Amino acid sequence: MKTIGLLGGMSWESTEGYYRAINEGVKNALGGLHSARIALYSVDFEPIEKLQHEGDWDGTATILADAARRVQAAGADFLLIGTNTMHKVAPQIEQAIDIPLLHIADATAEALVQDGIKTVGLLGTAFTMEQDFYKGRLSENHGLNVQIPDEDDRQTVHRIIYEELCLGTIKPESKAEYLRIIDRLADRGAEAVILGCTEIGMLVSQEDTGVRLFDTTAIHARKAVEYAL
Repeated sequence: MKTIGLLGGMSWESTEGYYRAINEGVKNALGGLHSARIALYSVDFEPIEKLQHEGDWDGTATILADAARRVQAAGADFLLIGTNTMHKVAPQIEQAIDIPLLHIADATAEALVQDGIKTVGLLGTAFTMEQDFYKGRLSENHGLNVQIPDEDDRQTVHRIIYEELCLGTIKPESKAEYLRIIDRLADRGAEAVILGCTEIGMLVSQEDTGVRLFDTTAIHARKAVEYAL
């Protein structure tokens, strides 16, 4: 079994989900008392969040590249960045380490393509929905047609992530808003919707809607287990 490197803490609530999903995946595959070999480095998210909203992505890259080197030094055979948004600085992180990076957008796209999805809605932080580092990778590298909510709905999705989900706060009214936005994406032709922020799965699940959902945390964790085994 390979050792999985996990760069976490963005937020720790979603990292907890990664840890559980990866260990459950290994247990299901191997049985008995088996669990995953994980080298986890959990960052302090507060300064990173400030740099994000100041547009200082080089500053975030410096922090995460240092953390990634620490994960590698701890014996990881490959690396997961446990957040969609911070894949914006994935190239800088890859340059800082000698082990492979399992990119969350690639893992998600592979699952979509395997299921025959061509047009997909994307929910996430404003950075993930609006900038090209994520949706551009989905379209250019995997041929997917990516749709995002309108501006007001993007602001709603973003606000709920940072002001509620990253603090572990779950509100029924926020769940209703997300489900409304998911339905609007489906009405505009999305065959499925990517939960493109690792906290969104805390708020909505497939049981809540008839629209197909692709939870990036679950997909990324599953891919890590496959790679490790």
